Amino acid sequence: MNWISDWALPKISGLFKRDVPENLWHKCPACEQMIFRRDLDAALNVCPHCGHHMRISATRRLECTLDEGFSRIELPKAPADPLRFRDQRRYTDRLKEAQAKSAMDDAVAVAHGTIEGQRAVVAAFEFAFMGGSMGAGVGEAIVTAAKLAVLQDAPLIVFTASGGARMQEGAVSLMQMPRTVIATRLVKEAGLPFIVVMCDPTTGGVTASFAMLGDIHIAEPNALIGFAGARVIEQTVREKLPEGFQRAEYLLEHGILDMVVKRGEMRATLARVIGLLRVPLVLRQPEVSVEEVTVLSAPEEPSPPAQA
Repeated sequence: MNWISDWALPKISGLFKRDVPENLWHKCPACEQMIFRRDLDAALNVCPHCGHHMRISATRRLECTLDEGFSRIELPKAPADPLRFRDQRRYTDRLKEAQAKSAMDDAVAVAHGTIEGQRAVVAAFEFAFMGGSMGAGVGEAIVTAAKLAVLQDAPLIVFTASGGARMQEGAVSLMQMPRTVIATRLVKEAGLPFIVVMCDPTTGGVTASFAMLGDIHIAEPNALIGFAGARVIEQTVREKLPEGFQRAEYLLEHGILDMVVKRGEMRATLARVIGLLRVPLVLRQPEVSVEEVTVLSAPEEPSPPAQA
């Protein structure tokens, strides 16, 4: 028995052993470079090597968009399992697992506050919650956010990241499409801006409803945006789809989006857009009455000729 290797070395190693966190490094899915977790958090989950925008949580999205001191609101409770759905597992069990994993009641978080001093109501999707799918809870969240925006006379900003309708709620999920459309009408009829920021991915019923009805459409770089999958479209039209199809840059080039903005510049961009859309009353052109328009547009009568 070698007492040095069997007893002394383990004792010495135990004195100097340090616990290393398992998530100390993160591998970029695009360039496969290893990134120090602290650097990745500071860069808002954007790869410093290739600029790939990784997904972030709804809570983190609110924190990096709104000024300090913002307030999250409690959303109305939706029926937990309206269809008593079950496939390989019960829907209620899937919900409990998603709620425990994300610390959220459903796939959307709503908060109100300011963005560089500009008042706003912000709703953010959580893709980690069952793929950000839209069920009754998400519909309630969007409607509540719209009503809050009208109440506070503030623009509504929605960060979308969703795979579409939630199949476990069937027709109840599909009913949220017209509900969210009506919610956007509430905001627009109040004369308030409705801004949609499309993150990766924004697809299915979310794209087919309120996500494409914004006054301003913004997207993060290389975000996947569309309704059906590219493979389904390719098999339907029986044609080869162009390079970059359904990506943010392609949609910007074809007029679907207004701008593609990096995550680090999103906050300043939203503040600037809100400032442009919410022109103060003192800067607006004064209203002109019908009588004034008639007087201004009436031709002058010729003066009588001078008498000799």
